[in-house]
Amino acid sequence: MERTQVAPGGGGAGAPPSGCATVAIRPIDPAEQAALGDFFAALSVESRYRRFFAPVRPTHGLLDLLAGGPAHVDAIVAVADGVIVGHAMSADLPQRVYPCPGRATDVGVVVADAWQSKGVGAALMRALIARARARGVTSLAMDVLPGNRRVLAMILAHWPDAAVGRNPDSIDVCIPLPPDQPRRSRLRPAAEWVRALAAVGG
Repeated sequence: MERTQVAPGGGGAGAPPSGCATVAIRPIDPAEQAALGDFFAALSVESRYRRFFAPVRPTHGLLDLLAGGPAHVDAIVAVADGVIVGHAMSADLPQRVYPCPGRATDVGVVVADAWQSKGVGAALMRALIARARARGVTSLAMDVLPGNRRVLAMILAHWPDAAVGRNPDSIDVCIPLPPDQPRRSRLRPAAEWVRALAAVGG
């Protein structure tokens, strides 16, 4: 489980407390469908529209999908003081469905209105990408509303090489994931130690 610090926010229901708050990022428990339903019901109409392209409240069937019920779906949540304040999911796609290179997964993220622009969405994306890479995903697929300038700016800032296509109702984005770079060990290779010792006559 990942934890992240977020900046203080304003008032209102579900708002972060004063000072820095700790948000835990973890997989959702399928038994949390009721809490997940409460989270989506509390979102503003605009936030629900940007997530689902319609101001809908998820049905029982959609909640099962959002809770990671199907085997091809990975779902995680951001939790603060026991309350869900963010949700992210990725659905692995057959290559014929989306024109992204390699193995692609379709991602979607939404954050409670009072917690937006505080790093919660970025933390969810980092965790989602790490989990996707671990199962061999090489590309992210996203559908974004043309008016969702915040997400489009985030994509441009973090993934300038993303491929972008236009549909009548949305912008299709394909983001290639670079391979993980192995961490360099702080220990010198044995050959370097031999050369170093020879240089000082050791």
